[in-house]
Amino acid sequence: MKKKTPSRARKAPTQRAPRTRVAPATARPNVIEILVNSTSRETRIAVLEDKKLMEYRVEREERVVGSIFKGIVQNVLPGMDAAFVDIGLERNAFLYVGDIIPDDGGDSSPASVRRSELRRRKIKELIKPGQELMVQVTKGPRGTKGARVTTRISLPGRYVVLMPEGNHLGVSRKIEDRKERERLRKIGEKLMPTGFGLVMRTECEGRTEAELRADILFLQQLWGQVLEGAKRFRAPAVVHRDQTLLYRTIRDVFGDEIDRLVIDDPEEYEKVSLVAGMVAPKLKDKITLYDKDEPIFDHYNIEKDLDTLLEHKVNLKTGGSLIIDQMEALTAIDINTGKQVGTTSLSDTILRTNIEAADEVCRQLRLRDMGGIIVIDFIDMEDANDKKKLMDHFTKALERDRARTRVGRVSSLGLVEITRKRTGESVTELITSLCPTCEGRGRIPSTDTVSLWIERAMRRRLHEAGNAFFVECHPAVVENLIGADGEAIEELEHELKRGLYLRANFDFEIDEFEIIEGSIEQFDKKIMGFRRAQVLECNVRTATAEGVFKSIGWTDDGYYVELLDGHDLAGQRVKVVLQDIRRSFAVADVVIPGKGLLSER
Repeated sequence: MKKKTPSRARKAPTQRAPRTRVAPATARPNVIEILVNSTSRETRIAVLEDKKLMEYRVEREERVVGSIFKGIVQNVLPGMDAAFVDIGLERNAFLYVGDIIPDDGGDSSPASVRRSELRRRKIKELIKPGQELMVQVTKGPRGTKGARVTTRISLPGRYVVLMPEGNHLGVSRKIEDRKERERLRKIGEKLMPTGFGLVMRTECEGRTEAELRADILFLQQLWGQVLEGAKRFRAPAVVHRDQTLLYRTIRDVFGDEIDRLVIDDPEEYEKVSLVAGMVAPKLKDKITLYDKDEPIFDHYNIEKDLDTLLEHKVNLKTGGSLIIDQMEALTAIDINTGKQVGTTSLSDTILRTNIEAADEVCRQLRLRDMGGIIVIDFIDMEDANDKKKLMDHFTKALERDRARTRVGRVSSLGLVEITRKRTGESVTELITSLCPTCEGRGRIPSTDTVSLWIERAMRRRLHEAGNAFFVECHPAVVENLIGADGEAIEELEHELKRGLYLRANFDFEIDEFEIIEGSIEQFDKKIMGFRRAQVLECNVRTATAEGVFKSIGWTDDGYYVELLDGHDLAGQRVKVVLQDIRRSFAVADVVIPGKGLLSER
C-alpha cells in the first residue's frame, strides 16, 4: 500500500512566506575616494565607497613589515624547526624552516626548491648560530611575539613583484581573463631578469610592455641599492625600509577604480603628484589638494565614524547588532536580531538580519583591519537554502577585501570560521593600549569582590598587635564596605573586634587598597579631628547601594559623609554640618548660604 503524504506537506505555493531577495554584494560602488590627513606626527588614510567609510589606516612610526634587515642567527631550535634572528628590534625575529632558501652551493638555483621540500629538511642543515642572514619581515611584532621573517626577499612595485634569487613567474589570480593572463605571461617571460622571480600584480592588467619594463628596471636598481647597503652595514641592521603608508597606498590601492585621491598637505601633494606622474600618468588628474579651513576628516564626516571604531557593539540599520570581541588568538563576532521583528516570518527575519550583518562584518574586517582566525556566530538558520544564500552573499562581499581570506561553511550551530591574512597590528591595536586595570581582560573586579579581599586581608592580620586597622581604597569600595546606614562596617568591626577607619583614595584603581595596623588611640589622634556641628566642605557625588539612591560628600582627605539631602547637588562643592560622627563615616546636613540647612527647608 502506498503511504499517504501528510496534508501539511501539500500546501499551495501561494501560502508560502515570501523569500528574502538578496541584492548582489559585488556591485561596484559608484564613487571610491581616498582621503589623506597628513601631519608631522601621524598619517591617516580613509577609503570611502559612496561616502561610506570602508577602510582606515594609521601610521605613527616607521613601518617594519616589508623592510629588509641584515640579521644574526641567535638560536636554532630543531624541536620547532625554527630559529630566532636578531635584527635589531626589541625582540628577536622568528624564522621558520620553510622560509629559508638553502645555499646548497650546487648548480641548481636554491630558490627552485619548494617549501614542501624545505620542511622535510633539518634546520641545522640550513643555518647555524652566529650566521649572518638577509631577511625580510613578513609579519610585524605583535603583543609578546617578535616579528616573523623570511630569506625569500620580494620587492613590490606598482605593477610587478620582483623576487631576487628566484626563477618563478606568476600572474595574479584576480586577473580572470584567460587571454590577458596569457598576454601578461608572455611579457613576463620576455622581461623577467636572469636570477629573479616575477609576479604580475592585478594592477598590471591592460598595461603595456614598456610600462612593465620600467617597473622591473626600477626594482632591479632598488635591489642593487639593498645589496650595497648590506655590504656597508654591520649586523644587526636595517638595509632597506619599506615605503611610508601614503606611498604604499599609491602603489597598492590607487588604481583605475579610484575616482579621487584628496590630500590635505601641500608638500605631500606635490610629492605624490610627482610620483604619480612617473609611475601612473593617467591617474595624476585624480589627485587633488584639500585647502579648506575645516579639517578634511571633519568635512567628510569621518571623525564621527572613527569615534565608533573602538566600540564593542556595532548597531545595524534594521535594529540588529554585532558584538565584536578581539582576543590574542582569534576574533569572535556575534550577531543579534535586537529590535528587528520582521514582517513575514521568523526565518525571513533571521535571514534578513544575517544578510545585513554579513555586509557589516565585511566592512568591519576592512575597517579595523582584523586578521587571523575570525569566528562569526550568525543567527541559527534551519533552511539549507537560507544558509546557501547567506554564504553566497558573504563570500561575494569579501571579494572587495584586498586581504587574502578563506571561508568555511556554516556549521550546525550557525558558526562560520574564516581566516584573514594578518601582517601586523590591527587598527584598534595600533591606536589603543591595554587597560592597566583589567590588562586586556575587558573585566575588572566588582566592588563586592574587592571589599571581600580587604576583609580577608584584615582577618589574616588579626594575630598582629593593635586593636584597629586603617584602610585606604577606591571610593566605590569604601561605599560597599560601609553599606546602607553604616550597618555593614559596624558589623565587620564587631566580628573582627577591631576599630576600622576607612578612607577613600581617588588616585587608586578599583582593585588597589592599603591596610595599616595600629591602635584606636593612635588613629583617633591622627585622623579623627572631627566634632559634632562642625562645618566642612565636601565634593558631592551620588551613589546607589542596594538599590537605594543617596548623595555622598567626600572631604579632601577621603572621609565619607552621607548627606541627609542634596540629590540635586552632584558634582558641586558644598558646606555641610556634621550631625553624627563615626570612625569610617559621618552623617551631615547641607548648608545653603543665607538659607540655613537644606533638610529643614
